[in-house]
Amino acid sequence: MKKTSILASSAAEGYRLAQRPRLTLVPPHPNHQTYEAGALRKRVFDAVAAAIAIALLSPVFLVVAIAVAVTSPGPVIFTQRRLGQHGRIIKFFKFRTMHHRNDDSIHRQYSARLINGWGLQGKDSTFKMTNDPRITSVGGFLRRSSLDELPQLFNVLKGDMSLVGPRPPIEYELDHYQEWHKQRLLAKPGITGLWQVSGRSRVPFDEMVMLDIHYLEHWSFLLDLKILLRTVPVVLFGVGGY
Repeated sequence: MKKTSILASSAAEGYRLAQRPRLTLVPPHPNHQTYEAGALRKRVFDAVAAAIAIALLSPVFLVVAIAVAVTSPGPVIFTQRRLGQHGRIIKFFKFRTMHHRNDDSIHRQYSARLINGWGLQGKDSTFKMTNDPRITSVGGFLRRSSLDELPQLFNVLKGDMSLVGPRPPIEYELDHYQEWHKQRLLAKPGITGLWQVSGRSRVPFDEMVMLDIHYLEHWSFLLDLKILLRTVPVVLFGVGGY
């Protein structure tokens, strides 16, 4: 895999992908036989690594759970319907970072603008919601540090997700997908992926999808290890996180 700066102006450019994809530039059925052939090895590694991580990080789970519980009313774990591999519905886990029973219309509008490319990029060159009024006092820190994602290790243990792969979309986001965008659903969703180590919220949606397709077409066990290793400094320094 070509080494790419996480601060690159174009994440897709770093992987020699076209910056403005069209249907003719992305094959309707990407060559993902290698990914499918390695599915068993990938699953075994995911299950073992997730189990070890949960055991080692159990004190962190406890501290975060207490922090969420004492700073705002509501459940500690937030569950949500997401789309997994091949569009299968999965129950997605996160530490709750928002006020309980909030209005999701803000995110619905944001998702439509992001996916359709309706001028979200501002002065700070981000493609993610900032200053969201729904986020709790401790929720902002959990998001920046990615600690809110820890419960997804249980998703990995269940087999709904992988350690590495595309992020699982919410059902209503699919309403705005172009057909070629749906290719990202061919892979099992992951906690981290090429998008996370290529700028996260600094990467526009089309480039994120292109990175997902690139991952699907070029998957290898070594590529997963590289992405996992590159995730560590991204999380530690909060690059692109909100």
